[in-house]
Amino acid sequence: MRILVIGSGCDTCSRLYENTCEALRRLGRAETPEKVEDLVEMVKLGVMQVPALMVDGKLLFAGRVPDVKAICRALEKAVK
Repeated sequence: MRILVIGSGCDTCSRLYENTCEALRRLGRAETPEKVEDLVEMVKLGVMQVPALMVDGKLLFAGRVPDVKAICRALEKAVK
């Protein structure tokens, strides 16, 4: 599973990264999210609002920081 946390590296983006790491830990997953901070790469991925969370090419969240429980639910659905 490829997990991308997309954003400019601001505090909000960092919170999304931390929440995603915590969600993965709670789910017992070994993956580590990748940070995408390059604007050109963000555009290539089709992301117009940051922060964003993408799993295996599917955009799960954009423009907000969901809580850990919401990320857990989204990740569980994404791996089915």
